Amino acid sequence: MLGCTGLRAPEQRLSIDDQTVFPTPRLQAVTFEVLRHETDFVAIDKPRGFHVHQPEYPRRRVAPEVVCLANLRRQLNTFLFPVHRLDVATEGVLVFALNKPTAADLCRQFQNGIVKKTYFAMVRGWPEDEGVIDCPLALDSTGDEVKACTRFVTHARIELPFAVGKRHATSRYALVEAFPETGRYHQVRRHMARISHPLLGDATHGDSHHNRFFREQLGLPGLWLKAKTIEFEHPVSRETVKIVSEWTPRWLEMFAQFEFAVPTST
Repeated sequence: MLGCTGLRAPEQRLSIDDQTVFPTPRLQAVTFEVLRHETDFVAIDKPRGFHVHQPEYPRRRVAPEVVCLANLRRQLNTFLFPVHRLDVATEGVLVFALNKPTAADLCRQFQNGIVKKTYFAMVRGWPEDEGVIDCPLALDSTGDEVKACTRFVTHARIELPFAVGKRHATSRYALVEAFPETGRYHQVRRHMARISHPLLGDATHGDSHHNRFFREQLGLPGLWLKAKTIEFEHPVSRETVKIVSEWTPRWLEMFAQFEFAVPTST
């Protein structure tokens, strides 16, 4: 176990059932890939660069064109309830409930640790083959430290003959699969940074020198974090639902450049 070491269009907002909804004419024709659509929930493959919903603080408001909730409501022509979040720069499986009972059920599953999530990330350095990061993290809302636990497995490593910074003559990177057992803010990003293996492209918790090297020298910009799979109990049948996000071209390009085997979904 490891210890701690564009132009914005004018926005008209309508309040419906404690959620902010933007009128359809204000939205561009952004269409998400739907991974699963049932009577009670829908799962999409969220692209990087999209907010799940509008930021809570008025000064951080963004154009509705880059909000999943607004665009997906237009796409499906139905009301939606967010039940979890992905960071703006993170891509992968994102689930919405389609009614209040399902929203309450899925939120309960997330809060009680019933939902299983897997992420893939590119990190600086060579982590151990596998490990557990059991390190409390401060809540974004209050600053109070709460339990947080992430398991990880290292899938592939590469060493490049380039000095990034002054400490080493070469640069090392690794592909890891992370299994957060709790759902804290930026948990995978913060936990990997705590063990000195920050994610590539992470401007908040990462290494700016290696971020720049990936972006400018390797042509691999952006945050390298993908929500690959999610498992939960079906809100009606109670059977296990598993939803998988396939690899996008940017990930396949990185795998090819580093000659990594493409991880298969299990």
